Amino acid sequence: MKTRVKAQTTAAGIALLLALSACGGAANSESADSKTSNTTDISEGVQPDEKAVSLLPASYKEKGELTVAMDLHYPPTTFLAEDNSTPIGLNPDVARLIAKKLDLKLKFVDTKFDTIIPGLDGGRFDFTATTMSKTEERLKVLDMIDYFRAGTSVAAAAGNPLKLTVETLCGKNIAVTQGSTGQLKRLPALSEQSCTSKGQPAINAVTLPNVQEALTQLHSKRIDGILYDTTALAWAAKQQPDSFTILGRVNVGSSDLTAVGLKKGSPLTPALQAALQSVLATPEYKESLEKWGLDSGAITDAKLN
Repeated sequence: MKTRVKAQTTAAGIALLLALSACGGAANSESADSKTSNTTDISEGVQPDEKAVSLLPASYKEKGELTVAMDLHYPPTTFLAEDNSTPIGLNPDVARLIAKKLDLKLKFVDTKFDTIIPGLDGGRFDFTATTMSKTEERLKVLDMIDYFRAGTSVAAAAGNPLKLTVETLCGKNIAVTQGSTGQLKRLPALSEQSCTSKGQPAINAVTLPNVQEALTQLHSKRIDGILYDTTALAWAAKQQPDSFTILGRVNVGSSDLTAVGLKKGSPLTPALQAALQSVLATPEYKESLEKWGLDSGAITDAKLN
């Protein structure tokens, strides 16, 4: 599902897409040196964690590799560098650090977000680090280990011509992405809290395949707003100033902690939790957060479930 945007396109809607597409975005305004640093493996020189390695099942030691599923189209946490092949962002950094702590190689699999959990359940992937928050439904089928604090916000058209707030979206068309916590938890909870419980019309959820499509529809006024990850919206706003207006955070529906996910009861879980706890104490973890403008999301406890 890789999105490709031609550089010569000048239409405003496509320019907005460019801010979040895998082959555009932040690198367009960076120096050659910073482009190179974006593809540098942050785990270089990091040593394995003996405790974590000791907890690895023999089958993983023999294979020598972990497979991680990610939807590689969501900057600044998970996307592709300008070479269209190197995963960059916080999540690839964390996954590389986990693998290094376990003394294993790492294989990335670009996977549509709403197919990641079935893939984990079916054994196609060993784990995912894709800005996935904990929900009751996910915890029934996954082991989930905290690694970052993110959150969700609402964005409106540039200048907010409809004068919307997070609390006044009743009857409005608000985009969410397929399979996201926004679709499953946060928008329904916000609609109930702000609208239907007060006799107002529900918020109309418009489910779209990705945030690029949502931004295009917002620009063309086919929707009134977008409910999406705060980190990604803040990143897009930085890359394309005045393209849209962030109204504020949504603090209902689920936790703002995001977690690594594995199949429920996976024999890999104890080792991966130990590795992730070790990662959270490294300077590389904090370096990655700072690099992608996510300093406020740092946590210290790799809590399981």
